[in-house]
Formats: sequence, C-alpha cells, structure tokens
Amino acid sequence: MKIDLHNHTVRCNHAEGTIDEYIQKAITLGIDIYGFSEHAAMDFDEGYRLGFDEMVPYQHDVLEARARYKHAIDIRLGYEVDWLPGHMDKRVLNANVDFLIGSVHFINKWSFDNPEFIGEWEGKSIDEIWQAYFEAVTAMVKSGKFDIVGHLDLIKVFRYLPQKDIRLLAKEALSAIKTTSMVLEINASGLRKPIQEIYPSRMLLQEAYALNIPITFGSDAHKPEQVGAGLEEAYTLARSIGYTKAVTFRDRQREMVNF
Repeated sequence: MKIDLHNHTVRCNHAEGTIDEYIQKAITLGIDIYGFSEHAAMDFDEGYRLGFDEMVPYQHDVLEARARYKHAIDIRLGYEVDWLPGHMDKRVLNANVDFLIGSVHFINKWSFDNPEFIGEWEGKSIDEIWQAYFEAVTAMVKSGKFDIVGHLDLIKVFRYLPQKDIRLLAKEALSAIKTTSMVLEINASGLRKPIQEIYPSRMLLQEAYALNIPITFGSDAHKPEQVGAGLEEAYTLARSIGYTKAVTFRDRQREMVNF
C-alpha cells in the first residue's frame, strides 16, 4: 500500500495547483492513502500559512474531495503545526481532523529552513544551532499535542552540518518519540533541497528502527508535480533498514498497513 500523508494546498500562500490536481496526480501514481496537511494557522509568520478564517473552507474542500474521489483514493485531512510556544492555537490543536504533524521550522523565531533567511546561518555555531533544533523537537514531542514528527532532521536542509555526532544530538528527541509513542515521518522532500537527502537520514532512521519507532511517509508536495516525488526512494530506504509496516491515521486513531 502506498501512503503519502504530508502535502499542501495554495492556502499556505507558497504552493501551486488545485486540490483536484494533487489528488489526480496521486491517483495516477497509484497512491492509496493521500493526506493534505496544510500549514496550520498561527499568529506568527502569517504569510506562509492559511489564516484562521480559512480553516473551515480548507477542511470543507478536503472533505468534499474525499467524498468525490472515495472510489479512487482514500483522502485524509490534517494540519502541519509549527512548534512555537506561545503561538499555537487551540482552534488548530483541537481541530476535527485525522492527524496533526508537529514540525520545527523556527529556532527563537528564526525560520532556519527558509531561503529568505539563509544569511542568518553565517557566523553562528553550527553545533549550537543543531543542539537548539533538537531541543525544540524534543519539547514538541513531549508536549503530547501531535501524532507525527515531521521531517526529523530538517535542520540539515542547507548542508550546514555539525561536527558532533548527529546521533548524539538527536538521541533525546528519538527517546522522547519512543516514550510518547509518536510516529516518525519519512519525508522525501529533502531530495529536492540542497541537502539532496531524505528526512531523516539513514543513520537516524536506523536509530529509530532500533527503538521500534513506527513510521509513515510524505512527499511534502507544494505543487502537483511534486506529489509522490521521491516516495519510492523513501519506501526503499525504509525497507532496507527493516521496516515493513507504516502508520496512517483516521480521526486521530492509528491504522497500521503494509507498504
């Protein structure tokens, strides 16, 4: 079974294409379970996410598409929620959706993965940035607010790599994922970024497998042609490490399937 739970729509203000175009591409690729997980509304960085007034229309559009395409593909509804203490909203956290992806895109309100702010990497301690990032991931996981950990090592996106062993930097975060029984996303979008590598790396995925942490998959598409991009490589990576099953969600409840 092919799964792709992490995808966006034009409502995030930095994506292209209609919901139907995304779904039709997924059907063409033989994807069985396809999820929309729009960047959730928040009172910060509003230009890169939907607004609170768009939550109901977004959810309506996805659910209406689910009904229209029910004989061709299984559509799931979710949000990708930024971990930013003091700015997350109960309207999102309590939304009636299938799943919530928790992601860290900010370190002290610095959008480290946004090319617009790449200059802020210069002159900083790379190891300290990585440490701060994984501390934020750990806090996000321990909050218990989310179902899926989004792109675990997103911090590597621009190839600013630490000298310290990445497994040590991520150790506490992985331990927290195990303790809280969250699901780890294998996100293929890193293949089209400067790092040209799936999130998480093979090394970190091996650590996750050793901890028996369950997985799911996402292409993180922001345009129809990105739907499913890199997913076969992601499936192959997971299988090579030993995974044979993946998790999907319906009404915040897990479903385990073979992939």
